[in-house]
Amino acid sequence: MDTNLAFKLAELRGQIAELGSSIRQLQKAGLDSASAQLLITRKRGELERLMNSNGTTTTPKTRRG
Repeated sequence: MDTNLAFKLAELRGQIAELGSSIRQLQKAGLDSASAQLLITRKRGELERLMNSNGTTTTPKTRRG
């Protein structure tokens, strides 16, 4: 796997984890998390596209917040 691709995948996974945490915090506080949920969906799609472009067929299962 290309080093740049591996870095990008790791970066996206980190961003997704942070967004998931933010969504949980917003929901716990009773605040609207719709924009964060939209962003996490887009990041997951970007991650899946990158993985598929490298010959990997599926995105690892992640816990959805």
